[in-house]
Amino acid sequence: MNDVHALSGAYAVDALDDIERAQFERHLVECAECRGEVDSLRAGAAMLADISPVAPPPALRDRILAEVATVRPLPPQVVEVRPRRRRFPALVAAAAAVVALGAGGTLVATQPWSDEPSINISATEAVLRADDAEKYVQKFDDGSKATVYRSKELGQAVLVTEGMADPGEGKVYELWLDHDGEMVAAGFMPKGPDNTVLLSGDAAAAEGVGITVEPEGGSDEPNLDTAVVFVFDA
Repeated sequence: MNDVHALSGAYAVDALDDIERAQFERHLVECAECRGEVDSLRAGAAMLADISPVAPPPALRDRILAEVATVRPLPPQVVEVRPRRRRFPALVAAAAAVVALGAGGTLVATQPWSDEPSINISATEAVLRADDAEKYVQKFDDGSKATVYRSKELGQAVLVTEGMADPGEGKVYELWLDHDGEMVAAGFMPKGPDNTVLLSGDAAAAEGVGITVEPEGGSDEPNLDTAVVFVFDA
């Protein structure tokens, strides 16, 4: 899908695959319009969750059947079959929310940045949109870029990459958290130039984030010759 804005409806009801979700979450950081649309769709889904089913009066069914019996059916009509059109994202989101609620799923949660109820959000998105999110950027000579977002309140950090070069055959980008000068493994970056990765471990107490090139499967100690380091503000 070329228009990333059109992913907002599917994102609001967690209907994207991992690649689309990562792409949209990178876009969401910069697009206030999409953030507002996602919040609006989630608020609508939360309202649906509060609706209680109402049992119809016992006599309603009999009355409807009696009225139907008195109606003369119309002759069949020949209808031209037209190609089905795609629904607008907002309609897809609303339909998906109704299906999920009907299946008994629990969709309601509270966003950390808002008093409005909404459906569950990913931990990655929570960090990217946290009120206390800090942003640290590294730009490289080949035009690629890596950005770390850290929320002390949530105790988590997210790495967003754009155009990162392949680490090489049999190699992988490994992520680290710096705790008092000791680099603690915090996960791996998937293959591909553009990624959004939630680091494991306590980022609130960390002094920084490191990216290194390691053999596939990772290393016990970081290869400092290949290290890219993001130093957090004190």
